[in-house]
Order: sequence, then C-alpha cells, then structure tokens
Amino acid sequence: MQTRAPADPDVREFEATVRGVDGRDVTLDRTYFYAESGGQPADRGTLAGVPVADVQADGDAVVHTLAADADLAPGDEVVGVIDDDFRTYCTRAHTASHLLYGAGRRLLDDLGYGGFGIDAEKVRVDFATSTDVDDAVLVELERLTNRAVWDSRPVSWERVPVDEARAREDVAFNTKTEEGVMAGADTVRLVEIEDWDVAACGGTHVGNTREIGPVEVLERSNPGEGLTRVEFAVGPAAIDRRATVRGAALDAARELGTGVADLDDAVRALVAERDDAEAAASEYKAEVLGARLSALPTVERNGAVWRVGTVAGFGPNEVGEAAKERVGDGADVVAVVGDSESPYVVVATTGEVDAGDAVGEVTDRFGGGGGGGPTFAQGGGLDADPEDVVESLRG
Repeated sequence: MQTRAPADPDVREFEATVRGVDGRDVTLDRTYFYAESGGQPADRGTLAGVPVADVQADGDAVVHTLAADADLAPGDEVVGVIDDDFRTYCTRAHTASHLLYGAGRRLLDDLGYGGFGIDAEKVRVDFATSTDVDDAVLVELERLTNRAVWDSRPVSWERVPVDEARAREDVAFNTKTEEGVMAGADTVRLVEIEDWDVAACGGTHVGNTREIGPVEVLERSNPGEGLTRVEFAVGPAAIDRRATVRGAALDAARELGTGVADLDDAVRALVAERDDAEAAASEYKAEVLGARLSALPTVERNGAVWRVGTVAGFGPNEVGEAAKERVGDGADVVAVVGDSESPYVVVATTGEVDAGDAVGEVTDRFGGGGGGGPTFAQGGGLDADPEDVVESLRG
C-alpha cells in the first residue's frame, strides 16, 4: 500500500483502517501521509489524535511513527489529519525546484540533475553542469523561475512505462533520489510543467505554478565535483528575504546618496576610491618604514657595518622587504627587531655576513624559531625584551 499523497496532494483529512501496530509504528489500509522520499520530508499531522513523528516507506507499506503511545489495534477505524501549512509549503517548494531546474535547462550547458532537498527554511537544487554559475547566471535563474510562476503554467502528472520515459530526452532523471520511485517498477511517474520541464518524480505538486508564490535565490555552493548547489526560499520566507534585501539596498543607496537603480555604479566608484586610498596609504606606510630603517643606528662588527634597532607597528614580512631594499646602502647588514608582544627578528645582508647564522644565534639565545639563507632570514616567537635582542645583535 503506497501513499496516495502524490496523486491527491490536496487531501488533508481521511479515514482509514489500522492494519498493523508495532509499538508506536502504525500501518493503515490506505494513507494520504507523504512518506519521506527523494528530498521531500515526511508529512506532519495527527493519526487518531496523536501527533505523527515520522512517515517512512517500508517495502510496500507506509509506516506512521507516532510521537506517543496510542491505544490502537488492527481493525480500528482512525482519522488522519495532515498538517496543512507544512504540506502546502512542501508541495509549493517541490514544484518550485522543478521550475528552477527548467530555468537551468535554458541557461546551463551539459546539464544533469544532481538532486534536491527541502527543509523548513529553504530548498536546494543540485545542478550537474559545466557552466560556471556566477552571479549573473544566478540572477537569471531566479528571474526565469519567477516568470514561470507568473505565467501560471499548468502542472500535471501521469504514470508511463519506464522504457518510454527513459527514451525521452526531455525527461530529467536523478537515479539516487528517484530510486525509490523507479526501483523494480514497470512504470514511472512523470511530472510535467507545461512547456517548461518534465521530470521523473514521486513527490507532491501544485496544480498550477501560480500557487507557488515568490521564489528568492539565497546562495550557491559546490557540494561535489561538477555540481553547483543553488538554495532558494519559497513563499513567506522568500517574501521576508526579499524585504530584507530591499531594505539593505535602500539603506546603502541612501548612505551613498544615490538611487537603488544606480547603486552598482556608486559602489564601483566607492571601491575605486577605496583602492586608491589603500594604495596611497600603502605607499606612505612604506615611506615611513623606510625612513625608520634608514634612521637606525649603525655599529661595526668584525669589519662589517650593521644597522640595528627596533620598529613598532609593522609586521615581519613588511620589515623584511624593506630591509632587503636598504641593505648595502651604508650598511652590510640590516637587523631589525619587532617591538611587539611577540618580538621577531629580521636580518638582511650583502652576503658577507650569513643572515641565517645571525638569526640562529638569536633564536638559540632567546627561543622561538626561524630560518633563511645567507642574505635573508627571519625568526619569531622570541622570549625576550626587544631591546635585549638588539643588544645581542650589536655584539
């Protein structure tokens, strides 16, 4: 006995006879509860007044797992009540996933169906495609999907021979999620959205796309090789999301002194200004660091001139690059200690002094670690006051 939910998705209350009871698991002679399958969750509701915690297909049987013990026995007449809000949401969301896939047929190359899933907040569709689903494609997927909703396209379903379905190039199959629909069967159920999409599917669907309501794409990701996952909201969740995005766009436009339609141009101009400012700041920072290194005092060690001291407010990589640029300009060695909570040391040389050996002497004495070659080395994690490290470098 299979669920009658896909064939009659509008039924919300029915009478049935109990066939079997095993603890809290109940089977009926007929049911309109949807059993979890192919990405669509099980229906919610009550059976004999007791909340239904889960509905699963077990071979030819549909097992209703109750949330509490019930005084039921085979032969009892019971009433099943399906949660209208949740069924309606799942039905709309399921058909919306077919609409989105139909939009993908019009935009994506080498398209294959990777599966879908519904949860309480959003729906996902996995596209197997060679097309890069960038922002522009994502926007167009959403636009085409909502246009198909607006066009009020009829939705129908029928069972056809499996061989006939497989021979049709316009039918979308996903072996993994539809295996429960097709395994060992002579026929397969096809769901068709007029002039838009045809797919092998055992779920519940609306009778017309206008019943779906707004669809709002949320995000995309890559769940596996060659797959692009698109997640979207349907109905009230989509309305709330759209209002949030609209509010954010209006706030941003107001802050930038422009209209929403011109927001992209304003943002590009702002980004260009930021990049120019960052470049100028970086140049100024480099000049400041260079001046500080050039002002460090020098000392002679074993015939070589060492420029040694501390700097604060700069990282080891910045200091390292600046030291390389200034070694040889009045000094054979530039040795700098970072004046921070975790001191570091940077040494650049002309080659007459081995920078790696110099850093090694510091880390041997003050801890930490580091390394490098004859002309450049650095170390970090020193357990010492920066001035003590400077004194050791001065010899």
